[in-house]
Amino acid sequence: MRPHTSHALGIERSIAGRSWRWRGGNMALGDPADSGASLDHDIVTQLLLSRGVAPGDIERHRAPTLRAFLPDPSCFADMDIAADRLAQAVIAGETITIYGDYDVDGATSAALLVRALRMLGAEAGFYIPDRLLEGYGPSGEALVALGRKGSSLIVTVDCGAMAHEALRQAHEAGIDVVVVDHHKCHAELPRAVALVNPNRLDECDEAAAHGHLAAVGVAFLLAIALVRTLRAQGFFANRAEPDLISLLDLVALGTVADVAALHGLNRAFVAQGLKVMARRGNTGMAALIDASRLARSPQCSDLGFALGPRINAGGRVGEATLGVRLLTTEDPDEARAIAAQLSALNDERRAVEAAVQEAAEAQLSAQHNRSVVLVSGAGWHAGVIGIVAGRIKEKTGKPALVVALDGAQGKGSGRSIAGVDLGAAIIAARQEGLLMAGGGHAMAAGLTVAAGGIEALHDWLEDRLAGDVARASASQETLLDLGLAPGGLTAELVASLDSAGPYGVGWPGPRVAVGPVRLVGVDIVGTDHLRVIAAGEDGKSFKAIAFRAAESPLGQTLLHGARGRRLWLAGRAKIDDWGSVPKVELHLEDAAFAD
Repeated sequence: MRPHTSHALGIERSIAGRSWRWRGGNMALGDPADSGASLDHDIVTQLLLSRGVAPGDIERHRAPTLRAFLPDPSCFADMDIAADRLAQAVIAGETITIYGDYDVDGATSAALLVRALRMLGAEAGFYIPDRLLEGYGPSGEALVALGRKGSSLIVTVDCGAMAHEALRQAHEAGIDVVVVDHHKCHAELPRAVALVNPNRLDECDEAAAHGHLAAVGVAFLLAIALVRTLRAQGFFANRAEPDLISLLDLVALGTVADVAALHGLNRAFVAQGLKVMARRGNTGMAALIDASRLARSPQCSDLGFALGPRINAGGRVGEATLGVRLLTTEDPDEARAIAAQLSALNDERRAVEAAVQEAAEAQLSAQHNRSVVLVSGAGWHAGVIGIVAGRIKEKTGKPALVVALDGAQGKGSGRSIAGVDLGAAIIAARQEGLLMAGGGHAMAAGLTVAAGGIEALHDWLEDRLAGDVARASASQETLLDLGLAPGGLTAELVASLDSAGPYGVGWPGPRVAVGPVRLVGVDIVGTDHLRVIAAGEDGKSFKAIAFRAAESPLGQTLLHGARGRRLWLAGRAKIDDWGSVPKVELHLEDAAFAD
């Protein structure tokens, strides 16, 4: 038996420049190089333990349900006030408008409340601002205009927590506004009837523990509180209570697409929401699934990579209301038409994104010494800059901001790395007078900046975040859950690993190390993906795919410097079901020499 080291499989530095460690410390789930390794528990139990679940709490997390994780909605500040005001509007037949954001979280949040109110006999309208013409968040002009058209109650979803001036205008116009949000707040809150947000600075500990919820999750809790309030007032004496569980498909889609952390309540939302989605009870959601060409029930990854981008495409390069219209319609023909339109817009979005991506990456060489990347360009489509920022962040391993310039000002979007709170930095920059507007959360942020102030903003962010970036980069690791020989890469293993899902931010998918292997074939497929055929010492071989990695250090080493050498390959074990016979493949993320 070889001696244990602090590094998994003895890898101190991989080809990607990372140290390898077992997730959860020294709890190796079967290191094939160590004959003394053993499993004290089944694989699912080990996966839960290594993700921070206490031993006594395993069963609750093994199959997450709402009953096990749902808090009392009343623990959130202003929740009961918001529910009371909505109940009053439902009973009195007031005109209600749901004011959403133009991304997936905003669209699903708005659709959820529209459908919930419809179940209660109230037909609420909705308003989604145009990304390019109106920008993020509620405007005072739009709120006042809605009031003049008869809306006595407006509920903002996925926006409004920082809209001090807009909500002041609405209040002065006599319009009641309830804010349902999850973005960071100032200590001073805007003027509203109620502001429900687990990230309020004055929240109690129980509510603040749910700060990872997407806005659609907060909206679902408000729907529960509303039904409870109406029940107490005898509203359901002669009518059935609504089936709020049927809305969980919306919660799941918005939560995953907004990259909310999938632990605690969010895991229950997504796990149960996928079951609801499989039943295809939402006409628009079913059409969206069909337009995405999914021949099976959606999985968690499909929400982020197939369904979510199509909803987003409406707000990015098309009509902002398409997503809500699709998710609230009961007309199958209308649903199919909107879903097809969103798919076409998604194709258009990809083309626009590719052009902006190329222009943005051309600026990277001049910023190789920077800790924070900030690129800008005139004429860039503001609807795709968030996606491009995410691509640049992945390519550089640094926080990245992309600014689309339009005359004297620019709209920007940023994505961060673990350990660097970009949202807090953007809020601080706004307070310093460097931004016209800005906000966000730890991993993502949006901003508006004067064209002449971009360089000063970049320097300020560099000074503020350089230390955080250096610390985050120095501690980069590839965390492994399981080591195995190629013969262990089976469909049964994949099924066991998947059963501890759903996986996402905050609940990372299992990463396995397979080896030692030698490369049988390596080539580039598609644009810049790498396809690897590897064979092990047990006589078994398998395929691995490294997405967008052909030009990376990992890709270049595998293409040109690894032939004839023994390697460990690390990544996610997946089922490739494109062929007639499903096979297991490895989605390759890192590799290390074994000798």
